[in-house]
Amino acid sequence: MKFDIVTIFPNIFSSYFKESLIQKAIKNRLISVNIHNLRDWADDAHKTVDDKPFGGGLGMVMKVEPIYKAVSKIKKKGGKVILFTPRGKKFNQQLATKLSKEKQLVLICGRYEGVDERVAKNVADLELSIGEYDLMGGELPAMIVIETISRLIPGVIGKKELLGERVTKDGGFIEYAQYTRPEVFKIKGKNWKVPEVLTSGDHKKIQEWRNINRKVIEK
Repeated sequence: MKFDIVTIFPNIFSSYFKESLIQKAIKNRLISVNIHNLRDWADDAHKTVDDKPFGGGLGMVMKVEPIYKAVSKIKKKGGKVILFTPRGKKFNQQLATKLSKEKQLVLICGRYEGVDERVAKNVADLELSIGEYDLMGGELPAMIVIETISRLIPGVIGKKELLGERVTKDGGFIEYAQYTRPEVFKIKGKNWKVPEVLTSGDHKKIQEWRNINRKVIEK
């Protein structure tokens, strides 16, 4: 899987992709992450990538020209272009599973008051939102999408079984409560205990308990 991020703040990503399983996945060539500075495609001496909105209003809008040039250079045949916007389709586990089948994702990180609508209409293949709230830019959504998709790629989180036991047939994800030692945690005169069924050794009852207490994350 090849991820290409288009941003005006490339340094935001410098530490994130050098840690944990993402860093290992990059090192083992299971994924590649390339960060592109949008200003490299600006024509003027000041590397301008934004301008005042037509019709008036506060703030600045990111220009279509440098984004179009960047995507035209970066996108490979068969690649998919994603624009992050609060108006986009809600990102969920099933969509992550679908996108994990792609060969390349070009992720456009907007800033300021938004991105020229011609990008959404003519450059992006998919408008995506990670939630019903507004952020300062698309960099955090890009990190979330990359991590969510990367963990679905074989080998990224280790053994295949680690992922398989929690994935539903339709691409959803099963989550249930987890406990570890100590069996009893004593704090301020109280005993916080692990459910007895989990220490019983009865695998059938343990699975039944997990089925009752699980949450299927699909929507």
